[in-house]
Parts: sequence; structure tokens; C-alpha cells
Amino acid sequence: MSIPAILGSCSGEASRETKLKDVPVIDLLEKAPDGKQLKAGLVGCGGRGTGAAVNFLEAGNDLHITAIGDIFKDKIDQCREILKSKGQNIPDEKCFVGFDAYQKVIDSGVDVVLLCTPPVFRPLHFEYAIQKGKHCFLEKPGCVDPVGARKMLALGKQAAQKNLTAVNGLVLRYRKNIIETYRRVAGGAIGDVVSAQVSRFRGALWLVPRQKEWDDMTYMMRNWVRFNWVYGDLILDTHIHEIDLMSWFMGEKLPVRAEGTGGRQRDMTGDTYDFFSIVYLFDNGMRGHCTCRSINGCDNQNNVFIYGTKGYAECHSSKIYNLDGSIAWEYPFPKQGDEDQSMAVPDGFLQEHIHFVKAIRTNQPLNDVEHLVNSTLMAIMGRESAYTGKFITWDQIMTSNLKLGPDTCEFGNVPWFKEEVPLAGAPPVI
Repeated sequence: MSIPAILGSCSGEASRETKLKDVPVIDLLEKAPDGKQLKAGLVGCGGRGTGAAVNFLEAGNDLHITAIGDIFKDKIDQCREILKSKGQNIPDEKCFVGFDAYQKVIDSGVDVVLLCTPPVFRPLHFEYAIQKGKHCFLEKPGCVDPVGARKMLALGKQAAQKNLTAVNGLVLRYRKNIIETYRRVAGGAIGDVVSAQVSRFRGALWLVPRQKEWDDMTYMMRNWVRFNWVYGDLILDTHIHEIDLMSWFMGEKLPVRAEGTGGRQRDMTGDTYDFFSIVYLFDNGMRGHCTCRSINGCDNQNNVFIYGTKGYAECHSSKIYNLDGSIAWEYPFPKQGDEDQSMAVPDGFLQEHIHFVKAIRTNQPLNDVEHLVNSTLMAIMGRESAYTGKFITWDQIMTSNLKLGPDTCEFGNVPWFKEEVPLAGAPPVI
């Protein structure tokens, strides 16, 4: 079934089809166009970083990973083996270990850099890459605090001035079924949007128990998803995807206030929560309720419900409902064995890199740093509302001097190490 046929199937009206065609969305491609050879450096060799490197290699022809860096050698070794299986033989002299590895990767002669470390390092690494004139892929989230967010916004403007491409890792905007659902909602299929209900329930994140020979910094880096200053908490790491979709489907609206709660039921290490519930209030009175949980043994689901005056949509399953609950439209996911696979959903992780490479090779820079920062800040204001028990406004979070973590990281024991969860009702720190 062709895209025009699907567009018409939503309402059966020619006027609706025309209106839907006017909704701007990205075109999904099988691969990036051919062009000059591009050499990429990877900073952060964990699972997502290694996955991003593979996605970059598969995005088109004549793409190469020529340097990699991480603070731990075992991560380098694991990544190196996977890249070797993809035809990339990274020599010893292009494998860099330590907190300064990002500088060595960026200075190694690469054209682009993939920044995939824990998010506390994103502003620092992005700054150096922009200074050196490198195109950047930025994994989400963009930072962990308001100070980092303002820095990222400024760096995004510098990248634009230098005609550098900076593409982010909010992958759900690159899924064909979600794009087609968005096209319909933006085209009026559910009427005027009035509210949203968003959830991400998943099992517990991985845990690395502390070894007796580890110093404080080694432990926090090995077990980084348990420490807010490195990780930003689960609302930034995973729930940011659904928060981002809510904002997109609401017309890129930003909230004026976050009213949050949360806590920790099962995690026994670090200082993060394992559940959040945030209500975002918008300037026209709309509310979006976002809730997430990361606990084993519970039911799991990812939902983004957008409610309108004429019906409602669910983004992940890509269905639009009438107000009585009947289905008005659903994305025609092909079944296994169907001859027509034209509506199969391409890998969003791959599509990010296809558009990244296309922008560079066609000299049409993409820069979605502001979009990344806005969604990151929405998650941060929700987190801080839950941590403090206070309602946090957008103006407060935009001007806050809250900065997490040290100015410089180095291995060893640190006097500020703690594993205490934030307590609601404590004095606000923003």
C-alpha cells in the first residue's frame, strides 16, 4: 500500500488527504546518499555507543569508524571486537582510554564524532567537538542539569554558525508508524489536542555490584545508572522518549510547570528513584501526565495517549480512536509473509544516522540541539519536582544554577560520595 493510499484511508475525504500532505515530516530513506568518505570517532563504548557506531557504518557507503574512546579498557576491547566483525579494524594507537579520551578521539583526524557517554559528559564533549569543527551525533539526554542545558543551547548555536550538523538520539521521531500517526493528529484527526497520558513501565536497570578494590569514582562510573549526577535518573534516560513524543504531538509545546512525585522502592544502591509520576501544566490549561517505573516483577508497557476534542491517538501502537473507543484508523503493519512490505517500520536507530550522513554529504546541515535540550529540560524539571516535592516552573528550571557532579573527574575516592536518595520536602536546590 502506498503512502497516498494510507493518507486517504484515514478519513476517506480528499480534503483530509490534501491537508495531511501539508503536514511536514521527514522522509525515511533506505540509506544515505553516496559522497565523500566520512571517518567517525566514537566516544563512549558501552552498549548504546557501540550500537550507534554500527548504525553509522550501516547508514551508507564509504563510512568508517577510525577511533574509539572510553574511560575503561574492557569497554574498548568489547567494542573493538564488535566493530572488527563489521570490517573495522581499529589499531591500538586509535583506541584511547581515560577521562581525556574524548579529546584524543576528536583530535585523531575524524570528520564526525558520536557522543555516547553518560549524559553528564555531553556538554563538555560537545564543546570540544564544536571547537574542533566536527559534526556530532548526540545521544540522548543532552545533559543532567540546567547549567548543562544552557551550555548545550549555546553550543547548538555555535554549531549552526559553523554549518555543522548536530543530530540527536531521540529515536522515536524516526519510526514510520509514529510519523504517520503524527501526520494525522497534526492534520486534525482527533480535533484540538486537550491532554496527554504517557507511561513507560519497564524492569530494573542493570546493576554492577561494588568490588572491594574499586575507589569511589570507579564504582560510580561502573554503576553509573544508579547515580543522578552521572545519569540524570530514569526519567531522563528512558522516559524522555515518551515525554518528547508528548511535546511533539502537542505541537512542540513546553510546559509552564511540573507537579511531580516519585521515590525508590527496590533499588539498594546509588541515589536515584525507580518510579516517577509527573503532571505537566501548559499555558492554555492543558495537562500531560507522565509516569515511569523501573522495577522487576511488574507489568510493563510504553504508551503515549494524546486526547483531542474528536478522539484520541496512541503513538506506539499507532492507532486513532473515536470518542466511543472504536478504531478510526490504525497503521497497516505488514504481517510476516505478506508480499507487500512497504509499510514495514525501518530501524529508527539506523534512520538517525542515515539523516546524519545525508545532511553532511548534501551540505544541508541539520541541527536539532534545541529540540534535544527542551525535552531534556522537561524531564529535569519533572525530576526536580519529584525530588523536592515542590512545583517547578519552566522559568525556574531555565534560570537555575543547579549543577550536578564535579568540574573535573578523576579516579580515586571523593569526599562527596554518597548513596542517599532525595527526600521530598527538603529545601529546593534550584
